[in-house]
Amino acid sequence: MPAKIYAIANQKGGVGKTTTAINLATALAANNQHVLIIDLDPQGNASTGLGVEEDARDNSTYEVLLGECKPLDSLVKTDVPNLSIMPARVDLAAAELDLADAEARNHRLKAAIDDLIAATDRPFDYILIDCPPALSLLTINAMVAASDVLIPLQTEFFALEGMSQLFKTIEAVTEALNPELTIEGVVLTMYDRRNNLSDQVADDVRSVLGDKVYDTVIPRNVRVSEAPSHGQPALIYDHKCAGSQAYIALAAEMLRRTKPAEAAE
Repeated sequence: MPAKIYAIANQKGGVGKTTTAINLATALAANNQHVLIIDLDPQGNASTGLGVEEDARDNSTYEVLLGECKPLDSLVKTDVPNLSIMPARVDLAAAELDLADAEARNHRLKAAIDDLIAATDRPFDYILIDCPPALSLLTINAMVAASDVLIPLQTEFFALEGMSQLFKTIEAVTEALNPELTIEGVVLTMYDRRNNLSDQVADDVRSVLGDKVYDTVIPRNVRVSEAPSHGQPALIYDHKCAGSQAYIALAAEMLRRTKPAEAAE
């Protein structure tokens, strides 16, 4: 089967996009899936969170988008078996200006992924694109390249505020650039079981988005927050903590949704 390519997107920052990318990818890799993270955020937090040092990022998403290196040459194997990353550096922030007049500027990442898949001996099962917290050219590139959008959504009061703009962007990309793009699902993050508001927000989101919302909810968890400072996914840092267990459950739910035959084995 072709790779499932997810753009992990939300224009709001601090909703758990990178945390979800890192830990979901790790949990999928632990299920013997061949996984790639593409760090498309100039902050490079996914790269840092997987222990990829700055001196290992000579060929990054910036060089790939500008056509200055082959996509395969940019990949870095992580300490997690079956998990690789295309890292990012801060210079990725200049890509929007550098690509302003470039040919097919919205399709640069898609072309790179197509080249990468053709050049890879073992095909990827999942490619997760960690998008920046803005509806920019980088995010458009991710949505053009992706088969689906996965939306982390925090269970806080203004959870649904601003989602309409994200949905409009997805609709515009679908109509003009990538007719195959769909919303894979919404992952509720930062859930606090001690706070009645979290339950209320979760209920509101489910009433609006229905079965697009994953059953698995990601709780607020100190160990998950600590893990990136150690250059490790939470599943490696403390696989028994509540956050790690939630991401393990999320990966299992995703496998049931996308690869039911494998999940049943």
